[in-house]
Amino acid sequence: MVRTVKQRGFSRQDFLNLVAGIMNAVSRLLDYRGGARNQMTEMDPLDWCCRRRFLQIAGSAGLLAASSPATAFAEGNYQAMLLSCIDPRMVAPVYKYMDQRGLTGQYSQFVIAGAAIAVVAPSFESWRPAFWDNLAATIQLHQITKVIAIDHRDCGAARIAYGAASIADPATETETHRRALAELRQAVGKRHPELTVETGLMALDGSLQMFG
Repeated sequence: MVRTVKQRGFSRQDFLNLVAGIMNAVSRLLDYRGGARNQMTEMDPLDWCCRRRFLQIAGSAGLLAASSPATAFAEGNYQAMLLSCIDPRMVAPVYKYMDQRGLTGQYSQFVIAGAAIAVVAPSFESWRPAFWDNLAATIQLHQITKVIAIDHRDCGAARIAYGAASIADPATETETHRRALAELRQAVGKRHPELTVETGLMALDGSLQMFG
């Protein structure tokens, strides 16, 4: 299985070093071949044949190294899938939050307008299959054990889904997101009871209020 690559401790840097070494060897031999072109008639035919064969093998190995490990690193044991909003203001705060938790490189990410609201609001019903399909894929590929859903304040998608009154003041806005996030926890729990679900509402300054 591809997953054994990670279990053996073969890191991405190891892979890059391997590719670099192969391509460096190919480059040197190509230089040698060019410099020795005028001396071909003096070279042992068997030796020249062996060198040409080595170039072919090295080139093939480089191609394999450049393609196969891409799928190797697509699978593994990771911790979570993050569900967040497309709002450009929230990209940095959400990333910072995940990084502070030590989760950088340990989660997949599904970004959609409204985050949890996109999954539960009737207005966005046609979007739901994309989320559920991606969740199923990341469970299969990455062996995640939890979903982390982060809604945010001043969300335009919430306004579209529930109307301007739903976020007219902080208390109402909080309740709107609390309900949406509770619906998401319930829906994920029904489809994937093996997963834990963490939900929160992030302010524009990056502070986070957790629910459930």
